[in-house]
Amino acid sequence: MTMHLNTGRSNQKERTRTAIVTAAREAIAAGNEISMPDVARRALVSEATAYRYFPDLGSLLREALAGIWDSPEHAMAPMAGSRDPVERIGFATEVLMREVLAHQAAVRALIAASVTRPAMAGVRPGRRIGLIDEALRPLNTTLAVRRPAEFAQLKHGLAIVVSAEALFSLTDLLGLAPEAAIASAAATARSLTSAAIASASP
Repeated sequence: MTMHLNTGRSNQKERTRTAIVTAAREAIAAGNEISMPDVARRALVSEATAYRYFPDLGSLLREALAGIWDSPEHAMAPMAGSRDPVERIGFATEVLMREVLAHQAAVRALIAASVTRPAMAGVRPGRRIGLIDEALRPLNTTLAVRRPAEFAQLKHGLAIVVSAEALFSLTDLLGLAPEAAIASAAATARSLTSAAIASASP
């Protein structure tokens, strides 16, 4: 009897957690400002219950967004026939920034949570890193082997450019239209990659 009760409680907890994450994804899709009270209302649970499963909005958004975005490999599928890292990183930049624009309320909330809790920044969805790694995969047997320090520095530079923060700097601070901001970031990412390859050429 105890086993059935424990199993029942476990199943109920899983259903509640799933309902909260699903509600968060619905809120993200709506495109409005996201808050824990709104998510709890959508999930038909109390705010206190939502916080029992997720200690803060950031942790909930990380899980919700992770289930929305395609894997880097799938997102980069249109570039499967290209071995040109410059072309691939430009495409990856556009992918990331269009995803950010499509879910920017959630991304902005996640960035804000990271600013107030710096320790959380390292566990934000590693979307940019996954896309950068996939875009630069053709360099894994060339630049990464011959010049590992330069390859690492290239990735560090791209992590700044291929980012939601870069997009918001271009649109919010510099006033660029979204398409112009995406084009600017993609051009910068291509330039960084091209320069790194050229510097490593014999």
